[in-house]
Amino acid sequence: MTASIYLMRHGMTRANREDRFAGRTDEPLHAEGVMQIKEIGCKLQKIGLAAIYAGPVARTRQSAEILSGMCGIPFAVEAGLTDISLPHWEGLTKEEIRQRFGSQYPTWKESPESFRVEGCETLADVQQRAVGSVEQIWRQDDGRRVLLVTHLIVACCLILHSSGRPLAHFREIKVANGDVIRL
Repeated sequence: MTASIYLMRHGMTRANREDRFAGRTDEPLHAEGVMQIKEIGCKLQKIGLAAIYAGPVARTRQSAEILSGMCGIPFAVEAGLTDISLPHWEGLTKEEIRQRFGSQYPTWKESPESFRVEGCETLADVQQRAVGSVEQIWRQDDGRRVLLVTHLIVACCLILHSSGRPLAHFREIKVANGDVIRL
């Protein structure tokens, strides 16, 4: 038997509400995000999860902690599920990014698979890191249902990988805060 892996984007944060790029900032859930996760937790209780893994920043850990308590199962932090490293964009709105990094932003929007900036991760880097973590979880949790709590960019990269589609299709994938997808 093989594991059933469910992927979830963390709950709503203030940065999500303000259309800011959070990246690896340690931002907690907004009150709306806490409510989202509790609503999802009621549904997840019914599928028999055995474990939860979360990226290391506050919003993914907090989402996992709420779900862990509701489902009565442990959660562990998995570094490979952390968000993309784009430190010079963290905390900025999309408009601020356009103004400060105008030459970079069109590539990020139009062909993100080609986006490369020194000192930052590419989508291929994120996908490779996240897939490595999922494969490790897959092996160790064989036969169990597990939930991975992560970020939009990581979720899109994992969905594309699991469906055999190239990163050029990145913008076609839509994952809202609190969405749960079975890989």
